[in-house]
Amino acid sequence: MNILFNQKFRIAVSLAGLLLVSLASSYLYTQSKTKQLAQRNQSFTEQENSATIQPHISFTSNQATHTLTSTFKNPFVAEQNSPSSENNLLAASAPYPVVDEFKKYKFSVDGSQFLTSAQLPVSKVNFNQTDLLSVLVNTKKYFQDYASQDPDILRTGVLATQGVTVEDVLKTLDFMIVVLNEDIVNGRATRLQDPKFINANFRVIKWTAYNQKNKQQKQLRITKYAVFTHTGSRKKNSTFNTPIYSLKDNSNNDKFYTKYTKQDVLSGIYEPGGKEFGKVETLAYLTRTGLEEALMEGTILINFTDGYQAFFNVDRNNGMSYIRGLKPTAQKRYWYFREVDAIKGYGYKIDAKISIKPGVTFAGDVLNIGLGRVIVIENIQGGRKHLQMGVIADTGGAFLPNLYQLDFLAGIFKNQKELGQHISQLPDYATAYFLIKK
Repeated sequence: MNILFNQKFRIAVSLAGLLLVSLASSYLYTQSKTKQLAQRNQSFTEQENSATIQPHISFTSNQATHTLTSTFKNPFVAEQNSPSSENNLLAASAPYPVVDEFKKYKFSVDGSQFLTSAQLPVSKVNFNQTDLLSVLVNTKKYFQDYASQDPDILRTGVLATQGVTVEDVLKTLDFMIVVLNEDIVNGRATRLQDPKFINANFRVIKWTAYNQKNKQQKQLRITKYAVFTHTGSRKKNSTFNTPIYSLKDNSNNDKFYTKYTKQDVLSGIYEPGGKEFGKVETLAYLTRTGLEEALMEGTILINFTDGYQAFFNVDRNNGMSYIRGLKPTAQKRYWYFREVDAIKGYGYKIDAKISIKPGVTFAGDVLNIGLGRVIVIENIQGGRKHLQMGVIADTGGAFLPNLYQLDFLAGIFKNQKELGQHISQLPDYATAYFLIKK
């Protein structure tokens, strides 16, 4: 009996132990699952809250602020899990608010109305290799040196509607610089002239003109600008009687010059006996034609009667808007000049402006299209497709805002007749494509 009792007791104890272990395991398992579910719910709630409070992308400023820390990465390294990808998708799905030169809202536009994926036609792309390399390098350096002082260049512009960031633009410049350097060093025609290479390595985005006043316009209007050489004098005389002026350094604080129109300036307010005499420096005296061409083109090459020769570029204006369609002599806007060492394009101040080259430079809407965008224009010449590549490295009053026009820097000419002969072979309208490194 004792033996039987002991066996039954041991069996009972064992069963009780197993029951306790089972209950304990069940409890621990339940607690673990509850904790996991709570964590998952908390995580899901946090994600929902995060999505709800995600700051709205400001298209009024339209600046790719994340590029301040990430723009200068190696363009050949693929970027994965980019923290900006969600913002890019939001930007791509939203209408773009077009702004004027004072960054005031004008109207909104759906990028898909005039920007579409495409392929370059199979035809050689034309440009001077060393000149294009020079403008690409100078434009990239402007981003590196002046992004903090000139936040306008960090605007993604209308290409944001296609998911393109400023970082993408800089990768494009970097890649092209590397390719051109390699090809020039090896003494071969650059691969950037091969449309097959371009189609394989770049996103090609066709730009159809968006002109609110002319909805029928599909191709971009291609105007031309130039640097003209003019004879000038150090002293005023009967032939050279129209001055160009330079503002003194202290004019950054004293904005007296913003009170005066071009007509006021040419009436003699800065000349001896004028009410503002001594406040500016006289750079040269030109003919009235020379002045108007300098104001229109932004740069002039002056051959002085004493044998000296120099470029002069627009520095600051009087803050009055350029009025499209108004004849030049009636415009109120007036520009003050500075002597420079090359033809100058875009820049937030005269000492920072990009040195540019004819044949590979476009002036365009830097605020809404963007600085450093690489463009290929296509037109028909002699019954064959002709492709020309250049960079948006300049701007002007006629381009703010302007989604239907580019201005092509044609060269340096003695007069309008010589320019006319040169540009007679260039298109007035063309199909345009943006190139963005894949």
